[in-house]
Amino acid sequence: MKSLTQKLSDIVGSAFKAAGLDESYGAVRVADRPDLAQFQCNGAMSAAKAAKKNPREVASTVVEQLSKNDIFSKIEIAGPGFINLNITDDYLNAHLADVAKDSRRGAQDAGQGQLAVLDYGGANIAKAMHVAHLRAAVIGDSIRRIMGFSGYKTLGDVHMGDWGTHMGMLIDDYISHNETALVNDTDLSSQKSIDALMDDMAMRYPRASAAAKENPERMARALATTVKLQNKEEPYFALWTKIREVSVLGMKSNYGLLGVYFDLWKGEADVHDYIAPMVEELQSKHIAVESDGAWIIPVARNDDKKEFPPLILYKRDGAVMYGTTDMATIVERVKLYNPDKIVYIVDQRQSLHFEQLFRAARMGGLVRDDVELTHAGFGTMNGTDGKPFKTRAGGVMRLDDLISMAIEKAKARMDEANIAKDMDAAELQSVAHKVAIAAIKFADLQNTRHADYVFDIDRLTSFEGKTGPYLLYQAVRIKSLLKKAGYQEDAFALSLQDVDRPLALLLTEFPEAVDAALKNYAPHYLCDYAYRLAQGFSSFYGNCHILSEENAALRQSRLELCAQTYKNLEAALGVLGIEIPERM
Repeated sequence: MKSLTQKLSDIVGSAFKAAGLDESYGAVRVADRPDLAQFQCNGAMSAAKAAKKNPREVASTVVEQLSKNDIFSKIEIAGPGFINLNITDDYLNAHLADVAKDSRRGAQDAGQGQLAVLDYGGANIAKAMHVAHLRAAVIGDSIRRIMGFSGYKTLGDVHMGDWGTHMGMLIDDYISHNETALVNDTDLSSQKSIDALMDDMAMRYPRASAAAKENPERMARALATTVKLQNKEEPYFALWTKIREVSVLGMKSNYGLLGVYFDLWKGEADVHDYIAPMVEELQSKHIAVESDGAWIIPVARNDDKKEFPPLILYKRDGAVMYGTTDMATIVERVKLYNPDKIVYIVDQRQSLHFEQLFRAARMGGLVRDDVELTHAGFGTMNGTDGKPFKTRAGGVMRLDDLISMAIEKAKARMDEANIAKDMDAAELQSVAHKVAIAAIKFADLQNTRHADYVFDIDRLTSFEGKTGPYLLYQAVRIKSLLKKAGYQEDAFALSLQDVDRPLALLLTEFPEAVDAALKNYAPHYLCDYAYRLAQGFSSFYGNCHILSEENAALRQSRLELCAQTYKNLEAALGVLGIEIPERM
């Protein structure tokens, strides 16, 4: 179904067309000044410029056409030619009745079954996950949910770092210390055994890396081990396989705590066998060229405003680079899934790398011309000191520690608000976990994706202000109200008073928020909408009778507004990856 502004744009567009002007000038949007009008059309100024006419004259002609339509309760011209519009309650009621029956809450089927692969993990195996992995996971998962909600088929790929020199360093350390049994004897059915190896690797890798960097002999051995691993020689490959299995189990646990899930658990190793034939084909096409013993793809263009280094496929020593494995990953994704879009949710500091990659992939014909390749970059998560978020001791905070810290803070907040007083331990833990994850995710997602943001655990777990816990509180409040009222869905009919109308109009704006989030890969549009809707409900709740309303029709109408508000909040929070508790 069409959104309300799309319906109005069609009507106003037809009025422009009847006036001999292009109907695209009839675009309608929610008014900037709700005290003056509900909707506005600014097209008369542009249309007048194209037709070399006076804007108010054009607006008057359009208004004359619109006045024949009885869906408008007010039509007026403001300023140089703005057309301000109000709609009748009957028209608003009919639109919301349609939305009430729509599983997408009026949002468009924009995807129409197209397939999108989303790359939003990027954690390395054998290393503890930390806060630097948070933004890719949270933003990427939300974008996947938004696309799925909008009609796309989606595949989320964790795309692990599992095949580089860091693995050579780690495996060499186990072998040189005769401690391979620590890996081989790990019981994959025992969480205790898995945790023990994860802790050992988290301690061992920094030590092995530092030793290799300080000792040329250790580095040479690590590089040789990497080559043997990539040739699948034993015992290197068997050790790597076990390390990878254990690491994936650890990642699934961490991502699961966040409510973040992937369809594909692939890494660089999965595309290793694609590399040689891909490079040979690029060489045969003279797209890959030799340069000082290395093989590269020059991606610079004559009209570039900045320097674009070539993408390196093979270094002089034959080693592959991130660009090589990323190119091969595109080859694999096209072969196995034939996607219409590939979206990379990766730190924006990698923007040059992805521009090189996309140019090289298109030069090499690795994707169809109509396949979208997008880098949806993001900024950094900082502490209250404005620097990248650290532990109090100054180290990198593990992701599971951050989540535990947020859960404890959520429990304290709930205790302060007397929310937890009648909950048993299991329910308290469950609700506190949902509140903590809402705080973490909303803190991230409410920001423009490219922006850095400050993670302040005290502010972000508050039940007041623009926070995840505030939104949960309002959603649960509505749910409780409906339960107390014994609300039952009935034939949809609103009886709108002046105090009800702002909330009813807010309900119509959900599709625009979804559309903006989808087009820009930017969940903050939905965060803004959810917050405005929660505020709108709070004002509505405080300014009118609901449970105490004596007029039965008006009481049912207001309960219907509450129910539809809850459904919009539930949908918005759902695509942000935030789960609403049963009670708070």
